[in-house]
Amino acid sequence: MIRKIGLYFLSLWLLFILIFIITVKIPIYLKKDWVFIGLENLLKINIIPFLCFIAIIIGWISFSDFKHKVKGSTELPFKVESIENIDYEHLTFLTTYIVPLVCFNFISIRYLIVLLILLIIIGIIYIRTDLFYANPTLAILQFRIYKISGNFVKDGIRNNIILITRDKLQKDDLVKYIKLDNRIYYAKKQE
Repeated sequence: MIRKIGLYFLSLWLLFILIFIITVKIPIYLKKDWVFIGLENLLKINIIPFLCFIAIIIGWISFSDFKHKVKGSTELPFKVESIENIDYEHLTFLTTYIVPLVCFNFISIRYLIVLLILLIIIGIIYIRTDLFYANPTLAILQFRIYKISGNFVKDGIRNNIILITRDKLQKDDLVKYIKLDNRIYYAKKQE
């Protein structure tokens, strides 16, 4: 569950970066009598960008964990029996959720509360429906999504498995993996 929540934060990286850019306020005064307003005042006028920065860090931690977990995989590799590239799922999430949310009014507290409620509801749906793999940030970071049937040593043939990987996979490749969910795996082609 923690991995799924982390991947949700990672999927919203682009949104958090755009909100940061839209809302950050850096007072600039270029004359000789300038005075630093203080860290506390700077934080007060930039609470939304600060929270976005924290969310970006959570996403980065999730990405680092995600990227390094497969190295410690103890599962036996499986053989790809059939494969379908479903990278379009990244674009669906981007156009459905990220783009509309950037258009919010970030000055009004009511709109910020609505945005927070929407992000929580989208996150719950995203995690409960196992759509956490449809992650536009992973596409930017050169990950691919495949729907495969695989021949597992323990279970035999399993169909409709979703693989998230940086490798270009083909039929008959051997793949090592980490199970993220019952049907969603982070995979790496076995060398």
